[in-house]
Amino acid sequence: MTGWIDASLGEVATLQRGFDLPTRLRRRGSVPIISSSGTSGWHDRAMVKGPGVVTGRYGTIGEVFFERTDFWPLNTTLWVSDFHGNDEEFVYYLLQRVDFATHSGKSGVPGVNRNDLHAERVSLPPSFAAQRQIAEALQDADHLAASLERLIAKKRDIKQGMTQELLTGCTRLPGFEGEWRDVTLGDHVAYVRTVALSREQLDQGSPLRYLHYGDIHTRKSVHLDAATEFMPRAASHLASRAGRLIPGDLVFADASEDPDGVGKSVEISGVPPEGVVPGLHTIAARFDKSVLADGFKAYVQFIPAFRAALLRLAAGTKVLATTRSYISSIELTLPGAGEQHAIAQVLQDADAEISALEGQLESARGVKVGMMQELLTGRTRLPAKEEV
Repeated sequence: MTGWIDASLGEVATLQRGFDLPTRLRRRGSVPIISSSGTSGWHDRAMVKGPGVVTGRYGTIGEVFFERTDFWPLNTTLWVSDFHGNDEEFVYYLLQRVDFATHSGKSGVPGVNRNDLHAERVSLPPSFAAQRQIAEALQDADHLAASLERLIAKKRDIKQGMTQELLTGCTRLPGFEGEWRDVTLGDHVAYVRTVALSREQLDQGSPLRYLHYGDIHTRKSVHLDAATEFMPRAASHLASRAGRLIPGDLVFADASEDPDGVGKSVEISGVPPEGVVPGLHTIAARFDKSVLADGFKAYVQFIPAFRAALLRLAAGTKVLATTRSYISSIELTLPGAGEQHAIAQVLQDADAEISALEGQLESARGVKVGMMQELLTGRTRLPAKEEV
């Protein structure tokens, strides 16, 4: 790193504790109040001139925020009171490389001590111009990630609205005009026997796949290909009484502490030769495919009438429960199998588009991490602008 300067963080940026501002003293205004987790409110007076850099002292530790306008940093934060002639955005990125967790509670007091942080050794280019160039390159990476985040949020909103329209018949796909029919789910379902095993009873070496209700709650996708996805395993003798799932089965988590988790389910799209069984706190439903088509049944959980019925039946219980009898009692108005297939394809295409964008976002974030490792250590140098 020839030409780079080795210094303590305190020589590059002086950190100062933020200022107390109880909620009762806050007045309506346009000045952002910065807490350890970011902007947490607004006030009519600033304590610090922007641009500035803030990080958490208590609460959320390790997040670093750049604020372009004048702001009020709360007393749960540390803010840069002196940049010592260094580029503000370069310091913002430099602080992101500091391992704040190693400084938490160093002095026997919970939180981050600014004196400990000031002693951290850092390296930086000697010129303001070089710092600015590195900051601009990293800013471009941030802008790319932010644009992808906005696009993903927009696509999710569109998909949510489209889901409600298509699943209620408010919007019909081209070519479908027939009347929907009322169906009582219990007239068209059989239930697969489950087996209740704890996490401690599961392993990674047995061939039999095991679907735990916790893994339903934490999934993003409403479809599960058990033949290809990573899953917990169970010894065959422990699950000998359980039924084996087949493609098209819909498996519900039967308990949720959160109303948003009521009715959460996954549709099995593939199974391995070794088999997969429904596990603890699950309900495995095998519906008549002419009534609920493969692919479509995964989206039943988003039909407003279905969710409303389950929430109504579960009301008053400490843990919101879903039971076989609850599911069987629900009456839905459904399109024919052909229209269900078409709706499912549209929603699956929307899911695939969002998933692809999420992959791009993950890649963009990874690129930024790599850029920070190279540019903020001097291992990779950007050509001077006059050289470009």
